[in-house]
Amino acid sequence: MPSFDFLIIGAGAAGLRTALGLAALGRVAVLSKGEATESASDWAQGGIAAVTDFTRDSIAAHLADTLAAGGGLCHRERVEAIVAAGPAVVEELAHWGVPFDRDANGWQLTREGGHSARRVLHVADHTGAAITRTLLAQTRRLATVEILTHTTALDLIQDGERCLGAWVLDAQGRLQAFTARAVILASGGAGQVYRYSSSPKGANGDGLAMAWRAGAELANLEFVQFHPTTLYDPGQPAFLLSEALRGEGAKLRLPSGEAFLEGYDARAELAPRDVVARAMAFEMRQRGIDHLYLDIHEQDCARIRRHFPSIYAHCQERGYDLCREAVPVVPAAHYTCGGIVTKPSGETTLPGLYAVGEAAWTGLHGANRLASNSLLECLVTARAVATHLSGMASMPSAPAAAPSRPDILPPIPSEIARERAHALQGLMWDRVGILRRHEALQQAVDQLTQWGEDGALAAAGVSMDATHTALRNRLQCAWLMARGALARRESRGCHYDADYPDALQPPSDLIQRWGQGQPERRPIVDAGKDASVARIPTSATSGTAR
Repeated sequence: MPSFDFLIIGAGAAGLRTALGLAALGRVAVLSKGEATESASDWAQGGIAAVTDFTRDSIAAHLADTLAAGGGLCHRERVEAIVAAGPAVVEELAHWGVPFDRDANGWQLTREGGHSARRVLHVADHTGAAITRTLLAQTRRLATVEILTHTTALDLIQDGERCLGAWVLDAQGRLQAFTARAVILASGGAGQVYRYSSSPKGANGDGLAMAWRAGAELANLEFVQFHPTTLYDPGQPAFLLSEALRGEGAKLRLPSGEAFLEGYDARAELAPRDVVARAMAFEMRQRGIDHLYLDIHEQDCARIRRHFPSIYAHCQERGYDLCREAVPVVPAAHYTCGGIVTKPSGETTLPGLYAVGEAAWTGLHGANRLASNSLLECLVTARAVATHLSGMASMPSAPAAAPSRPDILPPIPSEIARERAHALQGLMWDRVGILRRHEALQQAVDQLTQWGEDGALAAAGVSMDATHTALRNRLQCAWLMARGALARRESRGCHYDADYPDALQPPSDLIQRWGQGQPERRPIVDAGKDASVARIPTSATSGTAR
């Protein structure tokens, strides 16, 4: 029975930064389902939002932009703490060797949707990869940290009310109990419950589902951010076209070549992502088209190629030249704004269990994430977990005796599993997508409930089959998302229900936990400024969104 002081599930930026902070406190295991570089953090193109130019920007402005983008559901004190830590996080990353782009004035800063100033630091258009690989290199130098690749956490191990570890399928396909004094979920979001997603294939909501089955509270899973611009290339893997392109002058256009976003928001291309994605979905539905266009070809070509080398090269590989033509784009599921409820220390409502990164709900994002705040959040909260655990007077020991072996679920035929996964993604895209209606949400909940009553998916225990495990976690996350959306009965941030177009007051978080009846509405007292939803006629949502 492998035993560690700290077990970290997930090897993205949040998990690796947590490992760096805990390495001096004991033995640390970091689990990665694939290679250590296969995470959503590694895919992040745009950058990290932090105030570094105090002559043209301020912490107060970053706070205000985050609150405005969050649709009145941010927790102000949590936002203040995280954005205030931004400058220190950037300096720490630079000290470790992250090669942020510079110009004659210092850091080269760009601007993305919802930001009132240039404050996004970047490494060309592969910032996430530069950060995660720097953190990985730092982590691999530490004798107390072990990174285990192709190792999948299946379920949490509990003793009464405390989390003691996880059941793990190791690289050799063996079921093992990994025990620890504290478990940290850094497992990312659940983008793969949707047909079109910018997330890695492993973004099944594994940590969310495991925490829910263990009884931890989850909040606001109905708020799924759809990135406005992924390359439209049917049959090919999704490829994100960074929001920084719009920050540097790219325009979204109709097939006629007409720019249209000013009709929805005065900020046009620099409006928050929920506004832009919703406007795009409406235009596509109204016109019966599958995609729109992103156009930056009128900007300086040398600057485009210098600032966006990976995007430029990838588009060329798929037959498009950013310097010469507009490229076809569609929105795609991108970020899970809700997650496992955590305190500022990273503690969840289940003792012994912590959560960081996209898997965690911190109160920062509210109903819609401000662009490039996610890398900031995961690094700040990872540091907070390490600070909390190092300051504890005492911690329980890892269990000495092996826990009872869990029930093994019977396998699902691979063809049936693939069919169910495809149907699940289609249902979520059609019924719980960008533009929602109450009746469609009810249909989604009913269908997901029916699928969940399938004994192989609803039974307790673990599966030794990775496809089955992924399907089970996706199904449970999809059910929680749809159930939250049905209960929300308002439009706010990423959640737009044409049957309930107004925002309710006071703003409330929706809390879900295992064995609960309806989601619990929990009013918040320090909410940020309300942001109005995009001006979309109710009649626009009469069909099914693409």
